[in-house]
Amino acid sequence: MASVSLQGIVKRYDTQTVIHGVDLDVADGEFMVFVGPSGCGKSTLLRMIAGLEEISAGQLKIGERVANDVPPAERKLAMVFQSYALYPHMTVYENMAFALKLAGQPAATVRAAVERAADILRIAPLLQRRPKELSGGQRQRVAIGRAIVRTPELFLFDEPLSNLDASLRVQMRVELSRLHRELGTTMIYVTHDQVEAMTLGQRIAVFHGGRIEQVGTPHELYNAPCNLFVAGFLGTPKMNFIPAQVLATGPDHASVLLPGGAIIDVAVDGAALKRDDAVTVGVRAEHLALCAPGANHAGKQANGTDVTVGHIEYLGDQSIVYATLAGAPEMIAARLPAEAAPPLAGARARIVLPPARCLLFGADGRALPRPAASGAHGAARTDDLAAASQFM
Repeated sequence: MASVSLQGIVKRYDTQTVIHGVDLDVADGEFMVFVGPSGCGKSTLLRMIAGLEEISAGQLKIGERVANDVPPAERKLAMVFQSYALYPHMTVYENMAFALKLAGQPAATVRAAVERAADILRIAPLLQRRPKELSGGQRQRVAIGRAIVRTPELFLFDEPLSNLDASLRVQMRVELSRLHRELGTTMIYVTHDQVEAMTLGQRIAVFHGGRIEQVGTPHELYNAPCNLFVAGFLGTPKMNFIPAQVLATGPDHASVLLPGGAIIDVAVDGAALKRDDAVTVGVRAEHLALCAPGANHAGKQANGTDVTVGHIEYLGDQSIVYATLAGAPEMIAARLPAEAAPPLAGARARIVLPPARCLLFGADGRALPRPAASGAHGAARTDDLAAASQFM
């Protein structure tokens, strides 16, 4: 196994810079995921680690060794591509054994390595078949097995599941997680699919425009995104963003004016704000509650605003209600549990925004800090959700 260290990594094509000084450390045995939209540089960086692209500036270390000028074959890594790239005239066994035979390994060593990999991937009964006789998921297992037999210190995966249908992707995510637990080898996995990133990665690096926006666990990125891009990229439906203006601040909150005139409180460090600042309120669909327009709770006006229901998606275990807030640039999505009857399209409703569940982003797009008293913040979050649930 091996750790990976990227220090100031830059990639240029003539005068065009596509990777802008990336710094990242991947621990020995870690499953790291690179995620981001197409063209953000994640696959280019992976190819630089593999030695398939030259590094324009910066330092790459694999283990304790500086690898900038090390040939790909000497980096003790194996790469699995989006394309299976299996030899059609060879059996599964021959495909998996090919690299070892080229390296001059004894036949007994080759057979033991192939059979071990086949057992791990549960493809032992397929060893005498040819690729055309396999399903897409089976072919991908063979491609992974071809990498396993080389016993690399580092696995690189470049969108390996994108050619599979939805059900097979779910199955292969489970298999890849199991594979990592069994092998304990460092893995770096590239995908544009946020579900793959959230379910596979021990940590995730979110890429945008050739830069890493944030690195953290799935829980950290989902609940404490550092900026609007990360907040909007992770989550389905994506986080709701509502433009607002600061009216007043306190040590543990800010009162902000929403489009349409509603005033809500947000749990935030008020010292970072001043009156009339332009901000963006961010809140996840599952943290919103719906109630009748103008409804009260415990004698107080709810922390929310009235909206017009536009569209409902019924998903069996839940419903997603999309509603329009006058003056807001996008529709607002609220997630309702299966047992809650959603309002009709065109109806008026009220969305409730629990203060401790809302995030606030400044004019620069950066998330503003939470109140310093995290314990009180956690208690407030529980109370807010209990109150909101009574409006469903």
